[in-house]
Amino acid sequence: MGRAHAPTDPSEVRRIERWLATARVFLAVSALAAIYMDPTQLGHAPVAYGLLGLYLIHGVLVMTLLRRKKQSTAAFRLLVHSADIVWPAFISVFAEGPRSPFFLFFFFVLAASAYRWGLWETLSTAAAEVALLWVESFVLLHAWAMRGGSLPWKVLSGLQVNVNEFEPKRLFMLSVYLLVMGLLLGYLAQQQKRLRAEKAVVTRMLAKVRVDAGLTGTLQQMCGEIVSMYSASRLLVASQEIHSHRTFLGEVRGGDEESRDFVWLDSGPREAKGYLEDFPGEVFYAKREKERWSVIALDREGNSIAVPSTEPVERLKDRQNFQSLIAISYVFGGEWRGRIFVFDPTWQGETQEELRFLLDLMRQVGPAVYNVYLLHRLRRRAGAAERARFARELHDGAVQSLIGVEMQVDVLRRQAENTPAVVEGELGRIQGLLREEVLKLRELMQQMKSIDVDSRRLLSLIIDAVERFERETGISARFVTDITKLEMPDKVCRELLRIVQEGLVNVRKHSKARHVLVRLSAQDSQWSLTMEDDGKGFPFSGRLTQDELDHLGKGPTIIKERVRLVAGALTVESTPGTGTRLEVKVPKSGEVSNAL
Repeated sequence: MGRAHAPTDPSEVRRIERWLATARVFLAVSALAAIYMDPTQLGHAPVAYGLLGLYLIHGVLVMTLLRRKKQSTAAFRLLVHSADIVWPAFISVFAEGPRSPFFLFFFFVLAASAYRWGLWETLSTAAAEVALLWVESFVLLHAWAMRGGSLPWKVLSGLQVNVNEFEPKRLFMLSVYLLVMGLLLGYLAQQQKRLRAEKAVVTRMLAKVRVDAGLTGTLQQMCGEIVSMYSASRLLVASQEIHSHRTFLGEVRGGDEESRDFVWLDSGPREAKGYLEDFPGEVFYAKREKERWSVIALDREGNSIAVPSTEPVERLKDRQNFQSLIAISYVFGGEWRGRIFVFDPTWQGETQEELRFLLDLMRQVGPAVYNVYLLHRLRRRAGAAERARFARELHDGAVQSLIGVEMQVDVLRRQAENTPAVVEGELGRIQGLLREEVLKLRELMQQMKSIDVDSRRLLSLIIDAVERFERETGISARFVTDITKLEMPDKVCRELLRIVQEGLVNVRKHSKARHVLVRLSAQDSQWSLTMEDDGKGFPFSGRLTQDELDHLGKGPTIIKERVRLVAGALTVESTPGTGTRLEVKVPKSGEVSNAL
């Protein structure tokens, strides 16, 4: 199946080869140290040490090439592995036989094969080692007998060759040991790679859980991944909202990746029983065998359970066309329950292990999908609440005012001929009301806009807000700053701009001021924003901090909340009849909340 081996990138392959090269050099050094302490293992000829010296040089050369090359090719790895197979067989000839302590060389090549690849490659390596040993046995027994027990070259004099160790009886047991060791190491490596592949699948599935894709987009990505992994004909998701009992069906069909669209299907309450009830276990696999169904079911803990009846599968077969089926159930947050059906899946391996993997996959990926649903629902509710707030603002403000203006215009129309002087004054007052409502609507629209602001645009946006305020209200407004280059987090920029906008709105609505001054400055450890006006001030006299304002229940509520979001400090200085001074200080190293 597609996840039998975890994907390996070139950098990881290179690291594996470097680790094996280091182990090869360590093995050669250890072998040299061993024969130095006990020379009887290889005899006293200098060529004995030369053999292991060549193996050490071989290991160092491979390690050097790996450090210089940016990647390890398949041909290079195969060449190095072939040399690793030949060296143990060659060295064992001149040691005390293949059962000497240099048997570690055989173990190393098997471990390297398991570490690189898996079961079949390790078994093939063991078989190659066995074949080489039997070839050596045939050559040594015949060549040794023909030459009377001496080697043909004088340079090899002094080397010991224990021919008795290459006799078929002894070599047979060694061959069995090598094959069993290859099978054991290969099996363990295969299982480790399988576990690693399962974790890779879970990680890949979690990476497809994206809030910006929405619930349907996330389901399409994840269901498409399952369809591809099992080469299934299609996948069906059946869900039911527990409280309302509404049932939803979604389907992804097999094929190429571009055609795997998640499609919501029409469903009714009657279909819930056919898809959600009476099925055995938390996960089950059903396959049609001749005239009967073979069903394997597991409980929540992954234990096999008895299947009392295959009738639910047969009823589902009447609705859907399939020959085999995997079904996994789920429950999310006490709100949703459902089951995922994978039709006509194919895979290699033991069925119960595959079902346990699917249980684990659902436990890890399911909550992430449910979080996407919760966030999607939260956004809908937040949007509905925001729309309700703006509707209330429009109803209580602009709509009511326009209704009053319409009634007054109707009265003036009737009085126009009799009292023209009164009509002129009333028209002026109505014009003022309309101007006020236009400003309120513009402020409401400004609040609805999302602000894209950073430190490069903050100063220009504040200047624009102040100039627009002066132009629309007729109140003299000015912005001053001594900052030439501003470096401020985007969240702080956004909140300071909102504070300026909210402060200007309060000046227009409540202060009756004629002049407004906005100032932004920077010190070593903080930014300072001040707003001053010459209006009527707050209904208190003196200078109060934010805590004091909260205790008295006074001060601009929205501005106080925005100051808290940037870990700032607010101070309001009020002189009734003279004006107000509002000061916000934000530490440059403060923690900024993500609440907004």
